[in-house]
Amino acid sequence: MTTRYPHLLSEGHIGAMTVRNRIFVTAMGVSLSEPDGTVGERLMAYHEAQAEGGAGLIITGVAGVAWPTGAVQPNQTAISDDRFLPGLTALVERVHAKGAKIAVQLHHGGLVAGYSADAFDEELWAPCYPPPFKGDFIDYFLPEEMTAFSGKVPSIKLLDHAAIDQVVEQFGAAAARAKAAGFDGIELHAGHGYLISSFISPKTNTRTDEYGGTLENRVRLLLRVIAAIRAAVGADFPLWVKLDSVEVGKDGGITLDLAIATARLVEAAGGDAITVSAYHDGGQGKLHSASNIPHEPETNIPAAAAIRAAVGVPVIASGRVEPEAGDKHIGAGVYDFLAMGRKLLADPALPRKLAGNSPDSVRPCIYCYTCVSTAYVREPLRCAVNPATGFECEGTVLSVSGRHFVVIGGGPGGMEAALRLKDAGNRVTLIEQGPRLGGTLRFASLAYPANERLLEWQIREVERAAIDLRLNTEATVGLLQSLAPDAVIVATGARRDMPAMPGTDLPHVFSGDDMRRLMLGEDSAQLKRKTGLATRLATRIGAATGITANLDFVRSATRRWMPLGKRIVIIGGELVGLELAEFLHERGRDVTVIEPAPRLGKGLLLVRRMRLMAELREHGVAMLGGVNDIAIGADQVTFTAAGGEARMVAADNVIVAMGASGDNVLAETLRTAGFAVETVGDCNGVGYIEGAIRGAADAVARLLAA
Repeated sequence: MTTRYPHLLSEGHIGAMTVRNRIFVTAMGVSLSEPDGTVGERLMAYHEAQAEGGAGLIITGVAGVAWPTGAVQPNQTAISDDRFLPGLTALVERVHAKGAKIAVQLHHGGLVAGYSADAFDEELWAPCYPPPFKGDFIDYFLPEEMTAFSGKVPSIKLLDHAAIDQVVEQFGAAAARAKAAGFDGIELHAGHGYLISSFISPKTNTRTDEYGGTLENRVRLLLRVIAAIRAAVGADFPLWVKLDSVEVGKDGGITLDLAIATARLVEAAGGDAITVSAYHDGGQGKLHSASNIPHEPETNIPAAAAIRAAVGVPVIASGRVEPEAGDKHIGAGVYDFLAMGRKLLADPALPRKLAGNSPDSVRPCIYCYTCVSTAYVREPLRCAVNPATGFECEGTVLSVSGRHFVVIGGGPGGMEAALRLKDAGNRVTLIEQGPRLGGTLRFASLAYPANERLLEWQIREVERAAIDLRLNTEATVGLLQSLAPDAVIVATGARRDMPAMPGTDLPHVFSGDDMRRLMLGEDSAQLKRKTGLATRLATRIGAATGITANLDFVRSATRRWMPLGKRIVIIGGELVGLELAEFLHERGRDVTVIEPAPRLGKGLLLVRRMRLMAELREHGVAMLGGVNDIAIGADQVTFTAAGGEARMVAADNVIVAMGASGDNVLAETLRTAGFAVETVGDCNGVGYIEGAIRGAADAVARLLAA
């Protein structure tokens, strides 16, 4: 079969290792091992799914060579003692059985190993005392997220020559265990602020002995570790190094020129490849999505190309690269292998689907940072769009098929439930009261375009599955009785009431539902009274055909026209309020967001919250938390600020992005009528995309196991 991705899916080589394609699972900290550092069923099933999905090589997340010293997260894999060998060996065997290769990433957390200090009272190992921690990073945490940290101030161990010798020995011994366990290769982590990179970076290494000063001295530890690993595994065992190409926002840190020089030294020392990454100033919240896990597509590809041009060994690149671009880059010699993280969490079968020429069937990543943010609050990995990720070991009991289920509500939760029931061999009727599928996800796709990938994918999959779809249909008891389903899933979304505050009945005040109708061009009598113009836009949008055409038209139309004044106050600073603030600012409005809670951004996962709020501030959007006594006037909003002073903000329009709550009225009505009912998504309380999709998976699992 001719493939659309001839270069990405071609066989590749690193040293003596041959891989079936150029798609690697990048190393990620997933917290899926056991509390004592051993590999258990949860991590094995997670990597087994990736191998079965067709990846050429899986690189495990950080394996601690000195564990628990240097541990950066709970449930981190350890390789610091022979007692860890049985689990590591079993992991390798499981992956090999599915046709993939697997490498272990050897790691010592150094200054970043705050978890080892909190959980094990360990010191942080470092070349010298680091510069003071500065920045706004901690300001973005919600109070409930701070409970993951003990608040303990760790002590720092400055490495003398004996300690450096110990580190070298630990890496060598860990490498010997990796080979004994059957791993196909080793990636040595020398980036991301961990121990080895803290020696390489001139920002964190100010030593004056033979391990500091010149580049040759600062990389001395790295080169000694490479030599120790080579002595332990032999000259032919695949070994490569992960390097930072830059330290973003760190004055005096690693630069690309420095990274190129380091890569050449690694090659001369016997490294078989270079993994190109990046790091950042950890004190600046926005930068946590600007380096190794970039928000902007292909952020690190120019650096990968520069390093590839400077060395004679393969280069492994990563960082929000689409398969089409990866295939083109590899074909042009920009780099040799593409390591994917978030995309393979959303769909571990991506390589197999590409090989089958069905890229449209790949469940898309929406770059919401759910997966990344779990590490910051010390929770196991999960994915917002794929509820199986991190829970592969639980499986699904598909014991019910051949039955008839009705799903009410065509939003993300309803579509996910319908697809799962249909794929299990059941007959499914999907009822949606509106003219199109998508529900609130259509609104969310306008405010955050990455969500549109999920919307389009779900609609395509519903069409593929030949589900009995009934649009413009009200789910009444009579209709359900005529359909006679074995069970019903209600996924009708939240109720959005105006909160009790003065002025919400004024004509220039919009609710969240008003904004959704306005942005999607949906008509309503109430909206016409507020704007006098909604019908005009709704008519024009209704003439467009197809889901993508509709959203593209709405996005374009609302950029040119929207019946809102210049000065906008948004009451409510959670996910919806902040995304609306971004949407309206991009359309030339002066926006102020006020929120009763002390901190804004609930509903946004931490890493995305840090980026979005920083960008809003950069563009002059005022965001005020801890306010109360809010009152809306004819042309202003008054409130008491967090410090107790009375404030006033001028407003041509006010948007109340609060008041959403669960709504199970229909579900209870159907239960009373004798139907077996499961509820999914925001009708149970606002849970956003992740809550809808995870809830759908759980509800379907209960029905299929009945």
